[in-house]
Amino acid sequence: MGFTFSPLSEQALVIETGTIIDKQSEQAVRKLSALLEKQAPDWLTEFIPAFTTVTVFYDPCQIRQAEVEEELRLLVAQVGEVEAPTPRQIEIPVCYGGDFGPDLSFVAEHNGLTPEEVIKIHTSGTYSVHMIGFAPGFPFIGGMSEKIAAPRRKSPRLRIPERTVGIAGMQTGVYPIETPGGWQLIGRTPLRLFVPEQDIPSLLRAGDEIRFTQIDEAEYREQEAKIDAEHP
Repeated sequence: MGFTFSPLSEQALVIETGTIIDKQSEQAVRKLSALLEKQAPDWLTEFIPAFTTVTVFYDPCQIRQAEVEEELRLLVAQVGEVEAPTPRQIEIPVCYGGDFGPDLSFVAEHNGLTPEEVIKIHTSGTYSVHMIGFAPGFPFIGGMSEKIAAPRRKSPRLRIPERTVGIAGMQTGVYPIETPGGWQLIGRTPLRLFVPEQDIPSLLRAGDEIRFTQIDEAEYREQEAKIDAEHP
């Protein structure tokens, strides 16, 4: 398993676990993240796992970059002995189509399918959260079937409601806050993915396994009201 090290700034260094997004790179990212959690050096200020990289931030007043790389190389040498953490299993209920998913018909037509077939495929897979980014709590979720892949919109929307589920290329994701965006919108979940009042404000984390389930609008309204009452 090969790793490369690249400086990002005077206080950050990027460790690359591979050049393509696959299970091997994903496992390496998760194992390295587990090591950094368990054996965090004093100079470490933060680390961010992504698709095939882990970016390590450090205090330049405590240590030089060459020393950071030297210590990280010793840490990386232990990756092969580490068991990847057992992923959390998260179920995300979704009300598909209608006002919640205005692009469901486009995704279906683009792939020569019916909207019902898109929903069936989207809810039949087991997905993996590769990284959190772009917006607070926004999950980039891999593992979607190419049968429902769709390009981003040519003209992004200026406002996408929070909790909206979208597709872009071979990825699916959920907008945790209202924000502009160009993903194709297929539904909405009653879950809150960004809960800033909690110690860990993101519902999802890199490495989580996701399954989507279909609910109707009445179920959506009921669950949304309950969740919002618990987190006003």
